[in-house]
Amino acid sequence: MTSVDDLGAELDLAIRVADAADAVSLPYFVERSFTLSRKDDSSEVTEADRNTESTITSMLLEERPGHGIYGEEHGISGDTESTWTWTIDPIDGTSNFVRGVPVWATLIALVHHDRGPVLGVVSAPAMARRWWGGIGLGAFANGRPIRVSEVDAVNAAQVSVTFNRGWDEAGHTANLVRLQQTAYRARGYGDFWQHMLVAEGAVDVAVDAIGLAPYDNAAVQAVVEAAGGTHTDRFGHRDYTSNSAISTNGRLHSSVIGILGA
Repeated sequence: MTSVDDLGAELDLAIRVADAADAVSLPYFVERSFTLSRKDDSSEVTEADRNTESTITSMLLEERPGHGIYGEEHGISGDTESTWTWTIDPIDGTSNFVRGVPVWATLIALVHHDRGPVLGVVSAPAMARRWWGGIGLGAFANGRPIRVSEVDAVNAAQVSVTFNRGWDEAGHTANLVRLQQTAYRARGYGDFWQHMLVAEGAVDVAVDAIGLAPYDNAAVQAVVEAAGGTHTDRFGHRDYTSNSAISTNGRLHSSVIGILGA
């Protein structure tokens, strides 16, 4: 049985799965050979998304038949009664993928019913970058140990902010602007990348869009936390199922939540 205190074998599996996923997704991106359609919520989806998730799911069903699986494209499979669920986004950043922007990644997380995300792999093959981490495993970028920054004041921080209609509808877009204006430097890296930059210590705060799903959050939360950071929703709650996500180095978290006033 999988143990939260011994996740080495699960990490090995997740990395092998990421290798297989990259082998499916990257050729579609490089060759620009895919069809594009729209889901019911008008978000973009390609055969690369679906086929990458199918590859991941097949491997996990074979290797961990006692675990559940929850993917963006194909939903729930495996053992739905298990305390363990692999939570998958086959291509985070599909809009980038479609336009030829290399900032997209496969997100693979192992989630425990009580502990939440305990392990995550974020693989961005078009960027030649991969991050992973988990409880008792540390956090790594391309095999190099990573750690969040020690910046302890927002006016000295580098922040990444993602504006979207969700923030407008919540009535807090002005607070995002305030955060940018208070910070030392502001950029908009977006999607998984901004959170991984927090884990690396290159960025101190990442504020994501409102409208996320569990598969957007689970893997990045596991990596950020393994790197010593904090990942919550916009209210400050550690909840990967929330529709929002804030990553910081931990030192800045309460200040950022206060500025956002969400």
